Amino acid sequence: MTGLLLRAILSLLLLGPLSAAGASAYEKTEPSSSGSYLAGRSAAKLRDNDAASDFLGHALKADSGNPLLVEKVFLLELSEGDLEQAQAYAREVLKFNSQQRMARIVLGLEDFRARRYEDARKNFAQAAYTPVGELTSALLTAWAHAGEGELNLALKALDRLDRNESFANFKSFHSGLVADYLGNAIRAEASYRRAYEEAGSSLRVTQAYGNFLERSGRATEAQKIYRSYLDNDENPLIVAALDASLKNQKPQPFVPTPGAGAAEALFSLATSMTDEQSIDVALLYTQLALSLTSDRPVVFTLLGDTYEDMKRYDKAIEAYEQVPKDSPLRPNAEMEIAVSLQRLERKEEALAVLEGVIASDPKNYDAIVTLGNLYRNNEDYANAARVYDDAIALITAPVQGHWRVYYYDGIAHERLKQWDLAEKSFRRALELSPEEPSVLNYLGYSMIEKKINLTEALDMVKKAVELRPNDGYIIDSLGWAYYQLGDYEQAVTHIERAVELLPADPIIAEHLGDAYWRVGRRLEAKFQWQHARDNKPEPEDLKRIVEKISNGLPDEQPVTPAQNTPGQSNG
Repeated sequence: MTGLLLRAILSLLLLGPLSAAGASAYEKTEPSSSGSYLAGRSAAKLRDNDAASDFLGHALKADSGNPLLVEKVFLLELSEGDLEQAQAYAREVLKFNSQQRMARIVLGLEDFRARRYEDARKNFAQAAYTPVGELTSALLTAWAHAGEGELNLALKALDRLDRNESFANFKSFHSGLVADYLGNAIRAEASYRRAYEEAGSSLRVTQAYGNFLERSGRATEAQKIYRSYLDNDENPLIVAALDASLKNQKPQPFVPTPGAGAAEALFSLATSMTDEQSIDVALLYTQLALSLTSDRPVVFTLLGDTYEDMKRYDKAIEAYEQVPKDSPLRPNAEMEIAVSLQRLERKEEALAVLEGVIASDPKNYDAIVTLGNLYRNNEDYANAARVYDDAIALITAPVQGHWRVYYYDGIAHERLKQWDLAEKSFRRALELSPEEPSVLNYLGYSMIEKKINLTEALDMVKKAVELRPNDGYIIDSLGWAYYQLGDYEQAVTHIERAVELLPADPIIAEHLGDAYWRVGRRLEAKFQWQHARDNKPEPEDLKRIVEKISNGLPDEQPVTPAQNTPGQSNG
């Protein structure tokens, strides 16, 4: 739901319906403070922070001393990136809650920007009463000491992180950054190396360590770690760093100022907050990082990613559009813009954006795969298969990570009833990554539906269930395999479990009805088919389900030996 639409709905809820004659009265009418508060809470639950801020701001005007309202508006202003307003509200928050963690961080960073480093540290110290607060406080305190040129005090602040072993990589990385910024190459290298050994797959560690090596005259070593990273992830920032290094272009320092170091700390923290419970805090840290950093393309990308995770696709698009046209991250930003447009049901715009990316770079593998995904999501399987085949043609040396495109290609061809091509792609995906439950399930289930290679198919689905034991679709596939093999009791056991996990899926309900029918539980079978009918199946499935409700199942046909022979097909 867009913010504009939400505001309209909430306004109607607050003000009531208006006749045409009452339109002029509407212009003069404002919602009550209690109504604004309720509307603001509703908007906040939907994570429409713009609307929530508007409504709660109105409520606050009528009840300016309400601590709860002040704190909520403070957090909403910060989440929207209005730092000036957030700082003003933070001061109000501290009047009634002197240890409010985010208010202390916001005002500490205000002091930090003004180079009032001692005052900044006092604020940060009062935010250190939770694990996240302790981590944030230690990192920002270290950079406040770095701003004064105090390496030993900065490293001592980071030593506080030894109390929690899960903070080890933060300590190693930021010890390297601080020492690097303050010109102590020996300490910087030791810390960077330790961070790299602890988290060699980290983008920012790889960037910073490689940057340090290049500036130290060791470009060959930097190129080695860039290539090692690219073996697993074609990140455009690492591609750009390697390309520049090969051209003997010496980079600028990774962290050129204390503010950039503090921003990197906030960025590091935000990227680690990926679960539903912490995503709102990640947004706050990302907005604060934007207020400090010079590496804005990276932080705008994170901001867009965060809004996507929050399902705020309109805001995600706004963030991605802030990535400069000449940034290595711009093609990725446009791909994400396309994905967000797709999720907003603006499908033609989404396709146009991706086609533009590919026109600029016809060998952009990620953009081509993303275009295929959009076609597949639109159920345009012919174009999806064509585009996936184009992506596969670009692969010269397949690695494990390429399993996905073969899997997606298999799905597209299977939906087009091109089974030979589909099976070839599914099996290629399994060659690259033999224990992918989604591939094992899709290939196994497809063979079960076609009544071919049933023994092999059953083994595949069993393996998928072992790998993902709470996936209702995969458990249904296992039950359906037993059904096709004529073991109806086993089929009932597994499909009942699948229905428990996915009670609204019409096909799983249909399968359970079929299994019940075969074991003689015919009233229950009809109930499940009716349940399947009422859960909006596809038209061709609906026709089949209605027929079963009317007439039950025909007498069963025995499974022939040929149907169980791996490699054979009944056509």
